Amino acid sequence: MTVMLHGLATVLPPHDLPQDLVQARAEKILGPRYPQFARLLTTFSQSGIERRRSVAPLEWFDDAAHGWEERNRIWHDGCAAMVRDAASAALDDAGWTAKTVDVVVTVTSTGIATPTLEAVVWSDMGFRQDVMRVPVFGLGCAGGASGLSIAAQLAKGRPGARVLLIVVEACTPSFRTDRLQKSDIIATVLFGDGAAAACLSTDGAAAITLDAGVQHIWPDTLEIMGWDVDDSGLGVIFDRSIPAFAMAHMAGAVDAALTAMGRTRAEFDGMICHPGGAKVITALETALDLPDGTLDLEREVLRDHGNMSAPTVMFVLDAARKAGRTGRFLMMALGPGFSASFVPLEISA
Repeated sequence: MTVMLHGLATVLPPHDLPQDLVQARAEKILGPRYPQFARLLTTFSQSGIERRRSVAPLEWFDDAAHGWEERNRIWHDGCAAMVRDAASAALDDAGWTAKTVDVVVTVTSTGIATPTLEAVVWSDMGFRQDVMRVPVFGLGCAGGASGLSIAAQLAKGRPGARVLLIVVEACTPSFRTDRLQKSDIIATVLFGDGAAAACLSTDGAAAITLDAGVQHIWPDTLEIMGWDVDDSGLGVIFDRSIPAFAMAHMAGAVDAALTAMGRTRAEFDGMICHPGGAKVITALETALDLPDGTLDLEREVLRDHGNMSAPTVMFVLDAARKAGRTGRFLMMALGPGFSASFVPLEISA
């Protein structure tokens, strides 16, 4: 049974963070605290990122004393607003209303909300009282691809049901000046905030169709990506080995996933990848034997928005749709675990 993607939308928070201003502010804040900071300045210019957006204004980051409560409040309020905007835009794109939605899947990893975010916006959105809520936490950068796979499986399991997927992250409130680890500097270079939403059902027709995907986890890799949690908030775990790991292991994971799907690489016309960083994009092209520059949309999304974690791959999908790309594509994203998520999809004219 084919799952149709009837609506797709991406949204951004209000505050613009041009990379040159972020670099200058980081140098002012972190330079005196981190003796090796000057050696890392080139990472800003080599990141492939020109600007990002944040739920907090640039001056908010000047205060090094933000604790967990303040960080999570900024995350909560900013993400709730993006959830409303992304969900409303996706519903409009599909021609649906909130009252016709049967299932809401909400994916995030960058903050804590209980009640969860779809409940926070329930009244504003106008969801039914019997709507099924499926909050998903902890998938990190793989959350967009895994979220689409989960939503597709729910749609298949309830033929005709309308499933709304919302993927939202606010990475920037976790900016840290107290730990002074290299991973915190890299996070300052890379991460931004954003959200995406999609409407899925087995009914009707749509230009984008997809099947349930496959996940792959590597043993003994928990230390590669994730969060540390302490009294000040979340602290990023972001190992420098990620590009090298992708180059060494991604081809095997892709082939294993395709075997599990009963498919081959020859069936696909292209890839839609999560752009974790400029070096990761290059590593994926090398590992998958793609000509240099093949992942052009991934580079464009990274340039304009940075790494927004989970929703970023959905921004790439939206860019492919708007660019008129058609054919069969394999969506993929790397995330904590250390893991990869794969979703086969097709875009028609």
